[in-house]
This record gives sequence, C-alpha cells and structure tokens, in this order.
Amino acid sequence: MDAVALWQRYQDWLYYDPDLGFYVDVSRMRFDEFFVKAMQPKFEQAFAGMAALEGGAIANPDENRMVGHYWLRDPDLAPSAELRQEIVETLTRIQQFTSRVHSGAIRPPSGGQFTDILSVGIGGSALGPEFVTAALAPVDAPLAIHFSDNTDPAGLDRTIAEIGARLASTLVLIISKSGGTPETRNGMLEVKAAFAARQLPFAANAVAITGHGSKLEQTAQSEGWLDIFPMHDWVGGRTSELSAVGLVAAALQGIDIQALLDGAKAMDATTRRPDLHQNPAALLALAWYYATNGKGDKDMVVLPYKDSLLLFSRYLQQLVMESLGKERDLDGNVVHQGIAVYGNKGSTDQHAYVQQLRDGVPNFFATFIEVLRDRQGASIEVEPGATSGDYLSGFLQGTRQALFDNARDSITVTIPAVTPRSVGALIALYDRAVGLYGNLVNVNAYHQPGVEAGKKAAASVLTLQSQVLKTLQQAGQPLSLVELAARAGAPESIETVYKILRHLDANDRGVKLNGDRGRPSQLQISWQP
Repeated sequence: MDAVALWQRYQDWLYYDPDLGFYVDVSRMRFDEFFVKAMQPKFEQAFAGMAALEGGAIANPDENRMVGHYWLRDPDLAPSAELRQEIVETLTRIQQFTSRVHSGAIRPPSGGQFTDILSVGIGGSALGPEFVTAALAPVDAPLAIHFSDNTDPAGLDRTIAEIGARLASTLVLIISKSGGTPETRNGMLEVKAAFAARQLPFAANAVAITGHGSKLEQTAQSEGWLDIFPMHDWVGGRTSELSAVGLVAAALQGIDIQALLDGAKAMDATTRRPDLHQNPAALLALAWYYATNGKGDKDMVVLPYKDSLLLFSRYLQQLVMESLGKERDLDGNVVHQGIAVYGNKGSTDQHAYVQQLRDGVPNFFATFIEVLRDRQGASIEVEPGATSGDYLSGFLQGTRQALFDNARDSITVTIPAVTPRSVGALIALYDRAVGLYGNLVNVNAYHQPGVEAGKKAAASVLTLQSQVLKTLQQAGQPLSLVELAARAGAPESIETVYKILRHLDANDRGVKLNGDRGRPSQLQISWQP
C-alpha cells in the first residue's frame, strides 16, 4: 500500500473523541472491507449482548450473579433503587473516610496521623490499585503506599522492613471478597504477626474491603477494625478497580477518584454506540478478532510509551486473559479461547524484544499506548529543535512504521495526558472491548473456572502435606520416599510428596532428607523436630 492510500486508510479508520481527547487507530491492522462486512452480524449480536449485561442479566451462571461494574461509574443505570443507593453511599463513605484520615480525625493509636498504607490483596484486588498508583499517585501523596500481593514470606518481610518504624502509623487495607482467598488471608495473618511482634494493636489500624457476610467482614466486626467497605458480589476482581477495591487506596493517596469515575462513565457512554466506526471498544474488538482469527492465534503485545503506564500491560494481562481464556464456549463446545498478553513500555522495549517483533516469529500484534503531553511545564532541548519527549514520540512512530513495513500489525491508542479522567477512560475502554470480544467469540468473559481449579489443586497439595507429616511423625523411624508416600495413602503422588518434603527440609520444619539429593528415590526421610 503506497503512502497516499495508507494516509487515506488512516483517516477512514481513525476514531477521535473530542470530549475525552482519545484517539483509536486501527489502520495498521490489515483487514479489508469484506472482513468488516462479514463481521457485522456478529457485532449486532455483541452490542445486544452488552446491552443485556448492563440491564442486569445473569452473566455469571456459575455463581448466579449479575455483572455490574459499569453501574459503579453511572449508578442511575443500576437495575434497582437498592443497588443505586449502595453504590452512591459507598462512594460517599470512601470520601468521608479519606477526609477524616487526611485531617487526623481518624488517627493511629500511637498518635499523630497515618503516614503509610499497606494494601494486602491478590489478583484484581492488587493489580488495579498498583496500576492506578503507578499512573497517578503524586510524589508528595498524603500517604505512601506499599503492596503485599503474594504469599511470599520474604517479599512481605521486605515490605515490612521498608515501612520500618512507620508501621505504627500504617493503615492496613485487607481486600478479599470472600475473606477465604489463601494469599490474602496469609498476608493478613503475617501483618497481624508483624504488628504483634512490635506490640502494636492491629485492629485500630485495619480496614476491610470485602463482601457482605464474608469471613473477613465477620473478623473485622468481631475485632473492631477501623472500617469495612463493600465488595459487591456483582463486581468481579479484574473489573473492580473503580469499586472500593481501588477507590479507597486511590483517594487516600490524593488521587481524584471522581475524575476516575467520570472518565470511565464518559467512555462507557461512547462505547454503547451500536456503530462499529463510532465505537472505540468495538474497533479494538474488531482488530483483535482479525489479528487472532477469532481463535487467539496471535499474542497481544502492549507497549505504553510512558513510564507512569508501565503496569498497564500487567493490568491488561489479567483483564484479557482471565476473561477470554476459556476451554468451552457458551454452547459447551471445546474451543480453548483466549489472547495472551505481555508487554513492558516504550522505548525500553526497543532495546529488549522489538528486534524479535520486527524480524522474528510473526505471532503477535502490537498495541501502542501514546500520551501526547510530555510533562508538566516546558522541556529543554536535548539537541537543536528536539526534546526528550520528541524522541519518545519519534521512537513510537518509528517502531510502528518499522513493524508495519515488515507485515506486523498494530493498534495505537492515544490519550492527551495521564490524568485521573484519562486513566478511568482507559480502564473502561478495555473493560468494554473485552466484553464485546467475548460476545464475538461466544465465551463467558465474566467467570473463571480455571482459577477455581487452580485453587482446588493447591488446597489438595496442602492436605497431602498434612497427611505426609502425620505419617512421618507416627513412623518413629526413617522411611524411604516410596514407603512414606505409600503409608500416607498417596503412592500415585510421589513426586508431589517429594517436593513437599524438600520444601519443608529447606525451611527447617522438622523434616530431614538424608542421602544423595540428586537421587530422590534413594533418600531416607526422618522426623527431627
């Protein structure tokens, strides 16, 4: 395609929202009009499916739940007065709580004011808050924030050490819908232990963000925690950033949460248009379908050209892969759907894996996230007529062109600046693109049976560990690995038994592996408490 034709294609497919200042450019995806025409019936069904979803249809049949994260940014759309009231009241409570913390009306038992936040969560309860913090938190935020988003003891030790003496003035957010999520429960217990080791009261520093009637809510009520904010059962973890899950931490850091919500509301309104050319989320879904053949044939590489958007690809990884990665479609057919997502940031990746993107295996399509505003204030010229920001823009444009010249497709999403309103809109844009794409490929984007299967498998390992320890303690003598697995009733799980024992031995948990570590079957295992 010559330059004149390419310029015309750019204009034909460019979407621009004058209110939000957003551009979406899919012109470098090489679909043709025949493909677009063939997709029209699918899009008509997808638009209808999204309308039904927002109207309160049961979209998560596994849990008999509606999917209503869209109502969070426009409560008037909620299907009942009760839901509308709860959304509005929760937002008001978050704002009031934040104001009282900032003013010192709510303060730590040690006196003074809260200085830090320790947010304990996993998955959607961590990725959204981490992304928004990196994107928007001011350098002089009223409270510094730290995250515990794993069940890694060394990682939590490092976080507690970084907080240091300020633990006494640290507000702890425990985020779990059920209260039974192992990683978050473990984090809570570890943080409680850290407070106890310093003879600090935990409850007076703790806030729960959880579901109504959950184990965590019951714990917070019985122990007298500072406050409890709701996680609605109709909001999934990966779409929960604009609920209390993300808004409490954001507000405490001085981020304008109303602007976040307003940006998302404006994008939601735009992406309700049942018109492919006038709907930026539909354009993304169209491009994804074309690139992946509607079957996940290619990966999505996300390249935000802004340091503050570094974690956006990590946030999208969960949103896209957990929503679309499904074994079966809505008709029960085995389809193995999904789109793999990875990325870092530009122009860092031009010194990492762009070489392969241009010249290697063509198993991807790229998404460039462009930010027009370089910084607050003027920039110096690093050479005559050029600033650092000019270079960043040049690298983006050059990489986009280099990829296209070698038949690598890309999308470019452009925002005016990294602000609460634009970040809220960016979150909503991808929320809705995922919903539309799920409809196009006939999968349920709002449940996650694979995640539940992983949790059950992990629980079975811990159950086996208990059986193995009990057996070893009762044996009273060293046993071979085969003998121990057989006596524990798990001869078919001998490899898992071995890995459990190796971990316990490495952590001085009373298990000793005697013999050649390179020949597991010849080891003798003993109990030495």
